[in-house]
Amino acid sequence: MATIGLDKLYYAKITEDASGMETYDTPVQLAKAITAELSVELAEAILYADDGASEIVKEFKTGTLSLGVDDIGSQAASDLTGAVIDTNKVLISSSEDGGLPVAIGFRAKKSNGNYRYFWLYRVKFGIPATNLETKGDSITFSTPTIEGTIMRRNKADAEGRHPWKAEVTEGDEGVAPEVITGWYISVYEPVFTPIAP
Repeated sequence: MATIGLDKLYYAKITEDASGMETYDTPVQLAKAITAELSVELAEAILYADDGASEIVKEFKTGTLSLGVDDIGSQAASDLTGAVIDTNKVLISSSEDGGLPVAIGFRAKKSNGNYRYFWLYRVKFGIPATNLETKGDSITFSTPTIEGTIMRRNKADAEGRHPWKAEVTEGDEGVAPEVITGWYISVYEPVFTPIAP
């Protein structure tokens, strides 16, 4: 089903232990969302046998997330890009900046009124693009865009896999209401129920 909206853009800072395993801080709102463009790059291998493709493997390699937002506040810019806030509350960007990865969550409204929810587990952002324009005969809004690289997380789930995205659609069969109501309380952790022998 088609989506007709985008809102509730959140981020959660990541803390890594000595082995690189992630834990997530409590999510906080990043900004008001205008656009979210997600593209994925796959690693692909084809094994040829008997004059044809015998095995094909396609795996997540990396992705790109481009966010159009109404504004990036100083604290969010500092958390996402590594810029620092000085004593006078001025955001200072330097050539040595390099923000740490964060988790990004948002939701997209579907045409039936339900929402599709997302968490991208590990995104490293670059410097936000700024487009400014003088005011002429009409008013044109200028809003920032920030682009990040999506990576799989280091911490394996209960099945030994390294997820890069969690996605759920409100109202789908079997989706517990608490999954939706808890989506922004903490970054979603995969849950797998063992199958009885």
